Amino acid sequence: MASQAPQPLGQAEPRDSHADAFAFRDDGPDPELLALPDPPKKERRLTMALLFLTALVAMAMAASLARDARYAVSAPERPTELADLRTIATSTFTHNSFVCAHGVLGAANAIRFERPFESDSYRLSAVAGREDVWVEVRVPAGAESARYVPPSSFCGRLMRMDASGLRHRGLSSAVEQATGKAVPAGAWLLVDGDDPEHSRWAVALVALFAAFALWNAVALVRLARPVRG
Repeated sequence: MASQAPQPLGQAEPRDSHADAFAFRDDGPDPELLALPDPPKKERRLTMALLFLTALVAMAMAASLARDARYAVSAPERPTELADLRTIATSTFTHNSFVCAHGVLGAANAIRFERPFESDSYRLSAVAGREDVWVEVRVPAGAESARYVPPSSFCGRLMRMDASGLRHRGLSSAVEQATGKAVPAGAWLLVDGDDPEHSRWAVALVALFAAFALWNAVALVRLARPVRG
């Protein structure tokens, strides 16, 4: 059996070259790291500003759709029956409620408008004999003509015109621009066919915008946090 030859005294043992490669330096900062360029501060500030701006826009969109989302989740499934719109007192109205009513619409000061990506048109008319209650009805494509007769019974969303939300913003100014007559302050709007089920799209959009704003806020905080070595 062969035995290992003894090492002469005073001779250093052979060292592994790989161990030297992974040896930790303890003599100060690495000059190669110090030679690297500084992080791009201008691009970082631009990214933070963009995240802040998009978070604000998302929060604003969520706030503008809050009334529609509240109507979709809080309105009852069955509408409240109202009396004739020509004689009923507006003090009995409840903002953002689901109602059914009947009445005759007047032709004076009525306007017609359209919405993007929809083939149907819309008519906004005041109830005959009064100027503080207006009804919006949807007119199917091809039915708009001089012989068109608006319905006399309606079921939909009842709200104040000056707090009608994003989809109906600007109706008062549109009436004044088209007819030269201003809509009285505190006027009410009944949107025929706008039941709570058809407004659930607003709930999904509010949740989407809120999540997007939260994501941008978290990313902004992470970028603003100082980097620790």
